Amino acid sequence: MRTFDFTPLHRATVGFDQIADLMDRVMSADIQQPSYPPYNIEKTADDAYRISIAVAGFSEDELHVEVKEHALIVSARKSDDVEERAYLHRGIATRAFERRFTLADHVRVEGASHADGMLHIDLVREVPEALKPRRIEIASSAGRKPKEISAPTVN
Repeated sequence: MRTFDFTPLHRATVGFDQIADLMDRVMSADIQQPSYPPYNIEKTADDAYRISIAVAGFSEDELHVEVKEHALIVSARKSDDVEERAYLHRGIATRAFERRFTLADHVRVEGASHADGMLHIDLVREVPEALKPRRIEIASSAGRKPKEISAPTVN
């Protein structure tokens, strides 16, 4: 696999640290990504998203969702007070996990719910008014006198 050196990008730009860090993470040699637990990311509206994670076997108390430095971190740990059972077949994995999702600027977590073995996390993108496109009205110069600029006389 080819590796890229983004050092010149760090030296030549200001304020694009998140983009450079994201590129570093994407292009890193760590190709093996965890596949447990399975999840879906869906777009529910123009500025709304939902992450659904299959968490069969975990209760709400054993699931933890937190947002930290533009990252959504979902983790679960099975409580230790579970009695020992003799399984003939164990196909439902209830091992501890931590899953991280990088959030874009202005994306906030609206809430989370747990139902039917699925953890649903709702996200909303809230673009500030200052960053939204706006139309600038052009004033007509017809019938308008040019502004006179007074300057001090010399001499």
